Amino acid sequence: MPAFRQVGEKQLPNPVLYMAWSPKRDLIALANTAGELLLHRLANFQRVWSLAPNENTGKEITSLAWRPDGKILAFSVGDTKQVVLCDAEKAEILHLFPVDYPVSCMHWMEVQSESRCVLFHDSEDESNRFLPKLPALPKSEEKSDEVTSLLGEVRLNILVVGGPSGFVELYAYGLYKIATLKGIAGTCRSLCLASDLKSLSVVTEVKSPEDNAEIHYVQLDTGLLSSCLPELTRMARKFTHISTLIQYLRLSLTCMCEAWEDILMQMDLRLTKFVQEKNTSTQVQDEFLELLLWGHGLKMLGQSIESSYSSIQKLVISHLQSGSEALLYHLSEVKGMALWKQKFQPLGLDPSAIEDAITAVGSFTLKASELLQVIDKSMKNFKAFFRWLYVAMLRMSEDHVPPELNKMTQKDLAFVADFLSEHFSNEELFDRKGKYFNVERVGQYLKDEDEDLVSPPNMEGNHWVTFVQQSTHLKESPLLFPTYPQKSLHFVKRMMEGTIDICLQKPAEVIGSSVKQAVCLSLYSVLLMTFFSCRWNDKNAAMNYVVFCMPEISPFKIYILRTATDPNRCLSNVPIFIKSGDRSYSCLDARLYDDETLTVVLQCQEKDENKFRLLAQLPLSSALRCEEEFTWDPTLRYQIPVRELTWGNQSRDLENMKAQFVAVNGIRKVACVNNGILPIHHASITSTKRSLERN
Repeated sequence: MPAFRQVGEKQLPNPVLYMAWSPKRDLIALANTAGELLLHRLANFQRVWSLAPNENTGKEITSLAWRPDGKILAFSVGDTKQVVLCDAEKAEILHLFPVDYPVSCMHWMEVQSESRCVLFHDSEDESNRFLPKLPALPKSEEKSDEVTSLLGEVRLNILVVGGPSGFVELYAYGLYKIATLKGIAGTCRSLCLASDLKSLSVVTEVKSPEDNAEIHYVQLDTGLLSSCLPELTRMARKFTHISTLIQYLRLSLTCMCEAWEDILMQMDLRLTKFVQEKNTSTQVQDEFLELLLWGHGLKMLGQSIESSYSSIQKLVISHLQSGSEALLYHLSEVKGMALWKQKFQPLGLDPSAIEDAITAVGSFTLKASELLQVIDKSMKNFKAFFRWLYVAMLRMSEDHVPPELNKMTQKDLAFVADFLSEHFSNEELFDRKGKYFNVERVGQYLKDEDEDLVSPPNMEGNHWVTFVQQSTHLKESPLLFPTYPQKSLHFVKRMMEGTIDICLQKPAEVIGSSVKQAVCLSLYSVLLMTFFSCRWNDKNAAMNYVVFCMPEISPFKIYILRTATDPNRCLSNVPIFIKSGDRSYSCLDARLYDDETLTVVLQCQEKDENKFRLLAQLPLSSALRCEEEFTWDPTLRYQIPVRELTWGNQSRDLENMKAQFVAVNGIRKVACVNNGILPIHHASITSTKRSLERN
């Protein structure tokens, strides 16, 4: 039986730049030069879905990473400097966040479970017992509420992103930034966070003074993450909930603005234009009455206003208030955690900053309640006003007035008179800039401006406000949330977001400053800019491996740099010499197939062989057991001890194919080989022994 069996070959219209197999399912993600993200299934290389580039995400995909459970795919976009999380089932964008630099590499790992961490994990989901499920957002492209539900019973996992200028950030669950690292030189080319959180391995490209590229290996000590794993898990889940709730409130407010703009904005512009163009000596009340009496659509206008107000009111009650209550709950729990200084102070939780965030959320909740009161009053005002106006129009045209509309008490008439006087007096017609028609009071709360409200709520006669102002103790009491009566809901929302951002950023700064460089090795110089590096983390042995080649110096060698995940533990390094028979091969790409097998794409260097390509499986068990000690010195590369490996029958000639790089999945026993600048080809790889076992 042959060692490898090709199960398919597929020509694609655009060259593929990046490939990544799902860690759990027979799915492979492809990113091409057109900015498309494609998901294919192993069976017949069937396309599951495709995600076309757009203005919101961008067009230049720079890296891919799967969440360890295979449910979410992350991809970075260079032109918009964003990281996007996509649902693997439906090609829906679940969440996206901006970064300071274009991301060049990503790594998503799952933390190994520990008994002490499980206790914190089990107690986390108590929030589901106290908080109702948030209603779905209408017309929303981003499903932040679904991201929260996808947290579920998932273990702590961390998405590591890297880019130029030593840019490295860590995101818990791919959502909440828990660390921003500094002090790394060069552009990150490869990342690997140990599953025990004791270290982070980074391969960087550093420009020398002569403008040559040097490849460095850097190991960072992340001991704080490891020693505070239970606390980190609890804090990360809480702050992830908080981050998604902020986005939920932001999208809810956007929906409210859309509901207002669709109808009420048209009414405002129409009335303003009418009065400005009229420019007569008559009173505003008369002009407006003329427009509504002899214009068309009086009844429709009243129904539209009532419908729009009702939609905004429902969004405030079901979305803003529910989201604010959930936000207050989680922030209050975080404050309790911060007060446990022995456990959570090392992670940077600041009780005073969290208290400021709670106060800001309380102010936002009060402003939302104030908007509800304005909506309720406006609905009653407009309904009574249009009812009176409609009856007056019918009487003037000598039409029949329905009995149910003809019953207006003296109190109703007085209310209409006050309404006209309040909203349509010449002094109150325009705002200070003359741009706003003062008939509609809800829209000013939804304007994203720093200016004060045109028509702030009248607090005269409010017994609670009077009581607080007359009390010297309550007036400045920190127990009462400030109300900001002159500001819009958007302004208070932005103030709340800024305060919570300060609260969320503090742990990322503290944890990032705790990360120290433990190892820094100069591996080799790249003259032709043709290099690769492959890294993986052996969870059982608690070791990191980096595989690389030095084509200009030692084209026939693969080097494996082995370091312990614990920076204080020393291990020997293992270089491997690849040679088979009388032929010598250079390595174009290498990927870990399993803990003891390396899949490589080789190119024959013999001139008469036309440099054909070969796909092979290299057993690493003997090389990894090497105990020969030596010190890595870039100037003494030729004195490094060498171990020769052969692949036997575990290879396959890639006929008529200029293979350039490969993606593998040892669990599914498959690999995908890419032509590089040419369209992609697909092949399945299994060792002979495993093929027999499976068959």
